[in-house]
Amino acid sequence: MTTPTAAAVIDPSELDAMLVTTTPPRVLDVRTPGEFESAHIAGSYNVPLDLLREHRDEIVEHLDQHVVLVCRSGQRAAQAEETLRAVGLPNVHVLDGGMAAWEGRGLAVNRGRTRWDLERQVRLVAGSIVLSSVLASTAVPRLKWMAAGIGGGLTFAAVSNTCAMGLLLAKLPYNRGAECDAATVRSQLSAGK
Repeated sequence: MTTPTAAAVIDPSELDAMLVTTTPPRVLDVRTPGEFESAHIAGSYNVPLDLLREHRDEIVEHLDQHVVLVCRSGQRAAQAEETLRAVGLPNVHVLDGGMAAWEGRGLAVNRGRTRWDLERQVRLVAGSIVLSSVLASTAVPRLKWMAAGIGGGLTFAAVSNTCAMGLLLAKLPYNRGAECDAATVRSQLSAGK
């Protein structure tokens, strides 16, 4: 059994310096379109993680230079990095700390309509379900198992580095934002060469 390698990371300040060179890396933001519209690095391309996974072979054809993957904290970008490396793309890095670290350093972002990031939405939904099921279990004792189920799901999400609730929330209209499909992404990547 092989042990997965740690993602190759790049520091926000290093990426900022690389973006003004004559051969900047291709920055792919794997957050939801809604998160991307809220704030993103200028010149980055929005390629949501689920879209990247589904159309990775088509997208890889347009990635012939260094690629830096970005999400809110680095978790989804690390998953995207695994996906791209699995199809043989060697020049992939993950922005260390994601957009949180980028903005924390005061680096420039393009801002749009403010929305909650997906991780915050997961915490709200999971916490609300646990709290309401525990409170309601005083009247209906079996509801405590709903809280246990959410706790088990969150534990599995941490161990597997995936989040089913996040994937479901990403599909809500609130998180969709602008049109973002495989054909649009391929077109944008082709035009940006």
